[in-house]
Amino acid sequence: MAEAARVGQKSKNSFARARLVFPDGTSRVTVDRDPVPFYVERGMGSYLFDVDGRRFLDLGGNFTTLIHGHAFAPVVEALTRQLQRGSCFANPTESEIELAALLCGRIPRVDRVRFVNSGTEAVLFAIKAARAFTGRSKIAKLEGAYHGACDWAEVSLAATPENWGDPTAPLSTPYYRGMPTSVLNEVVVLRFNDVEGVHRLLSLDAHRLAAVLLDPMPSRGGLIAPKPEFIAAVQEIAGKNGILVIADEVLNLRQGFRGASARYGLVPDLLTMGKIIGGGLPIGAVGGREDVMKVFDASAGPPLLPQGGTFSANPLSMTAGLAAMRHLDHAAFAHLETLGNILRDGIGRAISTRHVPLCVTGAASLFRIHPMTHIPSDYREAYPAPGAAALMKQLSRFFAENGIILPHAAAASISTPMTRSDAEFIIDVFAGFLDSHQEMLDAIEASR
Repeated sequence: MAEAARVGQKSKNSFARARLVFPDGTSRVTVDRDPVPFYVERGMGSYLFDVDGRRFLDLGGNFTTLIHGHAFAPVVEALTRQLQRGSCFANPTESEIELAALLCGRIPRVDRVRFVNSGTEAVLFAIKAARAFTGRSKIAKLEGAYHGACDWAEVSLAATPENWGDPTAPLSTPYYRGMPTSVLNEVVVLRFNDVEGVHRLLSLDAHRLAAVLLDPMPSRGGLIAPKPEFIAAVQEIAGKNGILVIADEVLNLRQGFRGASARYGLVPDLLTMGKIIGGGLPIGAVGGREDVMKVFDASAGPPLLPQGGTFSANPLSMTAGLAAMRHLDHAAFAHLETLGNILRDGIGRAISTRHVPLCVTGAASLFRIHPMTHIPSDYREAYPAPGAAALMKQLSRFFAENGIILPHAAAASISTPMTRSDAEFIIDVFAGFLDSHQEMLDAIEASR
């Protein structure tokens, strides 16, 4: 289909203006463009409407944030009331206590909470808290896993076959030009689901490691389920050596009423949250064991870890988050689980009946399609070949042409307003893609 059908004229005009004020025409690198992004006019429920008047079923949800979809009425009503009272104060408000109490009462091992403004800040302060508690400086993290935009969390985020090193000893690779060598030296890189590697690499640096930073199901790493023996190995080595386990659930808290760690048997010392807990507004949170969280305690003098923030725990984010989370009850999660299973099963059937080199991963309300026959076990196995990457770009384009936003090479997510008919529509569009791109799929299979 011609480009004009993919991007409307008003979006093209907006992008031309944006290029005059932003370095590449956008304000964040994660914006999909083909080659021009479409500009959003509004969202309602599970749909987005662009400035050219077109409607799209939204499987992005602002990078999995909008678990209730767009303009969720309880959030809109709560925010309207709060805006009439004020948007931010230097003093605390009761709304922060209510949201913290909900999280502490729901998420295992979250005894105390500290609010910040983003998932990046949550991870940054979790790393700092682990250092303050242990007196150690190094961390370990997973190759290819995304944890926000702080230096240590970005190590080996975009490792490639050209620089990721030996499979038994992954190298610490820089994410951007000029990343300090000292940062690379402070990070031990692990492969997801590599049990032997966890035992060996964590043991080698045990006395210098403050924490293992672990996403229970890394989105950028492939949205792959953790092996129980991998989780057990992390817990065992960390526990024996006084290394804290940080579970990054900024994205994956949406996997269940109690989060992803509880789903997979991980028992973290610290847990980072964001996205869904803000009801669509900027937010982040660090929670964890009471003794570890005491590093933030300033009641008896300077804390081991000072943490502030002009907009941390602002009443708008607290109010929106509280409204959203109160409506994420067991019934809401059961609905998301059912729809997610329908989607993944339907996509899987479309793949198997056509014998094409694709597979689907994910859990609960998340899924990701991979250009390979077998489900990968880690980031390296999930890394696409050049031809496969082009196929996935075509997949996102085909979905957009048929009225669905499918994130390119990232986790897709469903929201509570979606229905079984929405799931069946997604499956039908995916099947249509397979039928119309058979030649391209055959070429990928032949190159294997």
